Amino acid sequence: MQKIYSPKREDWKSILKRPTQTIADIEDTVNAIFKDVQTGGDAVLRKYTEQFDGVSLGELLVSTSEVEEAKALVSKELKAAIQLAKTNIEIFHKAQKTDRVEVETAKGVKCWQEKRPIQKVGLYIPGGTAPLFSTILMLAVPANIAGCNDIILCTPPNGEGKINPAILYTAALCGVTQIFKVGGIQAIAGMTFGTESIPEVYKIFGPGNQYVTVAKQLATKYGVAIDMPAGPSELLVVADDTADAAFVASDLLSQAEHGADSQVILVSTSKGFILEVEKEITKQVCDLPRKKIAQKAIGNSKLIYVEDDQTAIDLINEYGPEHYIVCVENEDFYLDNTFNAGSVFIGNYTPESAGDYASGTNHTLPTNGYAKQYSGVNLDSFMKSMTFQKISKEGIQEIGSAIEIMAEAEGLQAHKNAVTLRLNKLKKTKK
Repeated sequence: MQKIYSPKREDWKSILKRPTQTIADIEDTVNAIFKDVQTGGDAVLRKYTEQFDGVSLGELLVSTSEVEEAKALVSKELKAAIQLAKTNIEIFHKAQKTDRVEVETAKGVKCWQEKRPIQKVGLYIPGGTAPLFSTILMLAVPANIAGCNDIILCTPPNGEGKINPAILYTAALCGVTQIFKVGGIQAIAGMTFGTESIPEVYKIFGPGNQYVTVAKQLATKYGVAIDMPAGPSELLVVADDTADAAFVASDLLSQAEHGADSQVILVSTSKGFILEVEKEITKQVCDLPRKKIAQKAIGNSKLIYVEDDQTAIDLINEYGPEHYIVCVENEDFYLDNTFNAGSVFIGNYTPESAGDYASGTNHTLPTNGYAKQYSGVNLDSFMKSMTFQKISKEGIQEIGSAIEIMAEAEGLQAHKNAVTLRLNKLKKTKK
């Protein structure tokens, strides 16, 4: 990892740059595949599945028998772990339910807000080097709590045309409506336009590589909403001498093993601690099955020394990390002054992987600095807020004059007339 000492503020932007391609580098590919899927449907999905995943498929929809077969292949221990995680995620997301908000803004003017589920949602689950069945829990559980009618899942097949058993088991457990053997850009395009097999959805959720991220952004041009731009994973740890260097190194490596384009950063006010963490990373990475991936990500990563806590928090807010671990003596200062982060993990015994799996919070989070303006996935992500109003005769007389004056000032006579007609009728009735 690159060590950087006391960087100047004017250099922060370049130092904190993510190791991602620009949209311009890959959007031509994404656009071409979208156009193909829009006009060619399932046949094009099969073509790209053969091209990118190396398998020729007949049926794209996962059958009931395939799901049942997968259930038998998942160990009792893994099933119990998935159930524990599901329970905690349900507890946390059910607690996010809110009651109807109702108020009388003026005499006879009643306004209220209610939340309604998004009826059709699409979930994208990566399945390449790491089959992320945990992401199904993070997306399908709140979708069911919200009351979404159709929950469509797309995930790439392996070379034998099969889906990882844990993905199928978890999807069935969490009430996914239909599962399709389609991955990458073509999966996002399929859920955007709909094909002979895949239903069109209203909103697409889920992480993916840079191509999937750009595909999701392109989907918004066709009237489909997305959860957020969620690309390669990232982690920032702020730690001082009160932290455990071995723990911090393990957390950095836990994110580094996600992919070669992941990024991890340590910010510390202790030069000695930075050196300790560097030694631990060198030692621990040797034992990882995904050592080569982690090492590539480490090449994109930084160990940054700053002189004081205020400089550290300024730099952290500038970066806006997806995952953010706080292991410092002055804990309250960092928590009170952090404004840009997807999910925060506090203390030596709160590893980031707890949020990835079983603590209950959601691990689908904004990356690439989008934590400055986006929230992570939560219950409201699967719902819409609708407002209602009911105005009585007394109410329209209370606010009618103000509406007329404002409408006339904007030159919208029909708006004014809609009120004037009602007020005139009420005047006649009084007579």
